[in-house]
Amino acid sequence: MAFKALLPLSFVLLAFLSQAVLAHKNGTKASPFEFLKHLQGCHKGDKLKDIPKLKKYLEHFGYLSHKNSKNVSDDFDDVLERALKVYQRNYHLNVSGFLDSETVSSMTSPRCGVADIVNGTNWMRVRNNHHHHRGHNSFHTTAHYSFFQGNPRWPSNQYSLTYGFRAGTPAGAMEAVDRAFRTWQTNTHFRFSRASDYENANLKISFHRGDHGDGAAFDGPGGTIAHAFAPTRGWFHYDADELWSVGPIRGAFDLETVALHEIGHLLGLGHSQVEGAIMWPSIKPGTTMHGLHTDDIQGIRALYGV
Repeated sequence: MAFKALLPLSFVLLAFLSQAVLAHKNGTKASPFEFLKHLQGCHKGDKLKDIPKLKKYLEHFGYLSHKNSKNVSDDFDDVLERALKVYQRNYHLNVSGFLDSETVSSMTSPRCGVADIVNGTNWMRVRNNHHHHRGHNSFHTTAHYSFFQGNPRWPSNQYSLTYGFRAGTPAGAMEAVDRAFRTWQTNTHFRFSRASDYENANLKISFHRGDHGDGAAFDGPGGTIAHAFAPTRGWFHYDADELWSVGPIRGAFDLETVALHEIGHLLGLGHSQVEGAIMWPSIKPGTTMHGLHTDDIQGIRALYGV
């Protein structure tokens, strides 16, 4: 199977011990988040040429307002420090306000393109107490599921949803997404069925690269790897510039695991502060998760009142 119907680049489906990897011939290209490594150690008062990129990163994921003209300056100011502290709090990092190594490691991890904060409201908000351990230290934090602004959801007469794939999607990718939908169906009141008519399906799954017309352009290998939209828009997009796999393969992203996360968005869940939840915003290559966390299940049931 190949993505040639979708993409100008050559994509090949390779079988390997009952697993598969969708590999592209794109050479080695630095992640769009790579610049953060050069900023490690910077703090308030610094003036560096890549600080505007840090501000744009935080703006993209909702931590800074896009209306703030200071986002283009190279000053590490009070506003940037506050935004960085909110990010660190959301990701259970040391809330220092400067770009330490743990924060850089977190921020450079490939992640979902959906913002953590929408219109200034921190949707990775807290609900219940959990006990976390980091190294030799233990601490309490309140972390839980979240919803999109306004709690959009599918109406009660649309709990049976169809999903379709854009023409040219490899069979292995479709089967991985099928499994992800079955997992959500097992744990919710929804019923999903694959439709042959992509255009008229409630949920549309496709691979794209760069600017693909939905207002959320992909950024090449690494960086944001997929995104989906809140109900009832129904769009779920993979970044075709990534290395995709079926099963755990080093350096590749598991199609089913990412589908589990993005389907959560399609149903109305935002990002979670629980690191083991499928709705945690970032993922490392080679990672596979084939089930839902209690937090994910509690979140979808709370949203729909079931």
